[in-house]
Amino acid sequence: MCGIAGILDRDQRRPPARDELAAMAALVEHRGPDGFGLLVDPPVGLAHARLAIIDLAGGDQPLANEDGSVWVTYNGEIYNYLELREELAARGHAFRTRSDTEVLVHAYEEWGLDLFERLNGNFAFGLWDRRTRRLVLGRDRLGIRPLFWTEQDGRLLFASEMKSLVGAGVEPAWDPRGLDQVFTLWTTVAPRTVLAGVHELPPGSMLVVEPGQAPRVRMYWDLPAPPRDGAIDDEQAAVDALRELLADSIRLRLRADVPVGAYLSGGLDSTAATALVRTLTDTPLETYSITFTDRDYDESAEQRIAAEALGTTHHAVPVDYESIAGALEQVVGFAEKPFLRTAPVPLFLLSGLVHDHGCKVVLTGEGADEVFGGYDLFKETKIRAWWARRPDSRLRPALLRRLYPFAPGAEGRAWAFFEAFYREGIDEPDDPGFSHRPTWRNGRRNRVFFSRELAGRLAEYDAPADVLAAFREPLAARDPLGRAEYIEFKVFLAGHLLASQGDRMSMGHSVEGRYPFLDHRIVEFGQALDPRLKLFGLREKWILRRAVADLLPESILWRHKRPYIAPNVRPFVDGAGARLVDELLATGELEAGGLFDPARVRALVAKSRSGRPLGERETMAFVGIVTAGLLPRCWRRWKSIAAQARRDAGRFPLRPVLTG
Repeated sequence: MCGIAGILDRDQRRPPARDELAAMAALVEHRGPDGFGLLVDPPVGLAHARLAIIDLAGGDQPLANEDGSVWVTYNGEIYNYLELREELAARGHAFRTRSDTEVLVHAYEEWGLDLFERLNGNFAFGLWDRRTRRLVLGRDRLGIRPLFWTEQDGRLLFASEMKSLVGAGVEPAWDPRGLDQVFTLWTTVAPRTVLAGVHELPPGSMLVVEPGQAPRVRMYWDLPAPPRDGAIDDEQAAVDALRELLADSIRLRLRADVPVGAYLSGGLDSTAATALVRTLTDTPLETYSITFTDRDYDESAEQRIAAEALGTTHHAVPVDYESIAGALEQVVGFAEKPFLRTAPVPLFLLSGLVHDHGCKVVLTGEGADEVFGGYDLFKETKIRAWWARRPDSRLRPALLRRLYPFAPGAEGRAWAFFEAFYREGIDEPDDPGFSHRPTWRNGRRNRVFFSRELAGRLAEYDAPADVLAAFREPLAARDPLGRAEYIEFKVFLAGHLLASQGDRMSMGHSVEGRYPFLDHRIVEFGQALDPRLKLFGLREKWILRRAVADLLPESILWRHKRPYIAPNVRPFVDGAGARLVDELLATGELEAGGLFDPARVRALVAKSRSGRPLGERETMAFVGIVTAGLLPRCWRRWKSIAAQARRDAGRFPLRPVLTG
């Protein structure tokens, strides 16, 4: 795992310089604290900050093939690199290192742009072909590793994180549509970001720049459409196949020259992954989790059961209101965009615990919910689709109460609001956004907190319509449940869970997260399953439970899913959190430079301290406004770090340009 950056001087008027590459690398040092490397070879410049995990001595980057004709700066892991290396060596390629990085340059020599279909891993890279003067940027299928790019003054700049682009001279300014996506959809959706003119390379895509041509973005992989006929419906055969796939996925993800740990939340997914590790190795295993001092959020009892059953050495980071408030600004800087829940903060503190124990790599359970129908959203879609076919059925309240035992009584205002939320769009079951329409329409109402100017600029913009238009063809090939899965993969998983809660929070402490459930073979297998093997009635992840039934305690195996959440407003009612909000109010930062309505913001803050609970939408708005208010502070800090790195450019070693 590493941080990467680069510059291509397309117009050949301003070649990349060592000091600007140094600034870009310095801003992702948290991703790669084990060493820097720069390549200056006009018209291209590449930068790298390394986190050494495989071939600790020989994997420095940027790295070239034997004759220096192909260079790469790369972030991630190619899990099947040993198999690819053997195949490439048999075809005559000579290797100088044991790193998976070197496999990339030889794979490109052998297969060109078809190399992506050979890779099993999570990655983002920039590859420079000196012979053809071609630049290739590539990102893994699911978007586990980030990659951003922009064009400025005839140059193309790219980096693992947007802060490196700011370090190279990109002036940060809000993209109103990106901000609206966050408040409506909970995240930006690639290629849009919250910074004007900065693009995120979508998951499963490459960007290719040829001499004299504009950059071209091309998708090389997409979530396969479920088969209309011939879905996998033999339950025992599916159980056996999934068990084999999971074991192989974890076997590959245990490859490292450093110890590998695991997150263990006490839920089904992380416990299943950890249990499978125990079947593959006798090496002592360290596991890590979050505990909350607020018992409404704490799952430490379940974590202890899991750790004791699996025989791991378990560590937990205690999280309270003060620690959430105290880390928020730092977390916003790593996320690089606002978020509507504080959930990323405890995950950042968790990766700090992992780092403090000397661990660089952890396995996580992320992705199982998307692959195997784990979210309540999928059950809601099933119920609402049934409801659409039987609009007058008296079973509606019973079905919703079965899904949500905590729902209000079936009389009075509370139930009316609850039912109205799920009735939203109920007469449009063929709407591509049917599954997400209630949530999106609720999020869109956050616009009441926008300033008059911002609301005016967004008057003609519809974030859900924008996203659905981009996904029109793949959504058309799916039923309502399949559409819900596709949107979750493309929007919430890629844009938030793998970013603001995933890569950014772990790499903030130089820790690499590995995701066994997001091996593309498992994702494709999940898409080929008969839906009932994922959502059996209203029992989520049926096939996964069957596949690991012999490995887990019954209390965990059949436990109903409890979503991971953290305290959102309470950390800011008093103490350090209240002081932070007061400071942002006093400086005007909470209005984020005219983005939000000052009177509504102050009223929202006052209500948060009144003892009256904020509603769901108000809670999202509160966290979103506070985190948006903090982001310009981060922009200023990035510029300061970049300026210092330019002055100290001599400490960033240059790689020799090989001429073969």
